[in-house]
Amino acid sequence: MKTLTISRKEIAAITPQDVEKLAIRLEQDNYSNAFEGLNDWHLLRAIAFQRPELVESYIHLLDLEPYDEA
Repeated sequence: MKTLTISRKEIAAITPQDVEKLAIRLEQDNYSNAFEGLNDWHLLRAIAFQRPELVESYIHLLDLEPYDEA
């Protein structure tokens, strides 16, 4: 199994259009195997932590929506 690795430099080069394409793939969930979808999910998650402004519209795909623990 191949491990997904992406550098900060690569994430810095990602455009909003790249994130949109990634989100569309995740929403369609039409992967040939589970690992492809998991790799896309991890990529979107990495982008969310380093460039959160790019994933605001797609945060629902990560289940990272803010909530109140009180």
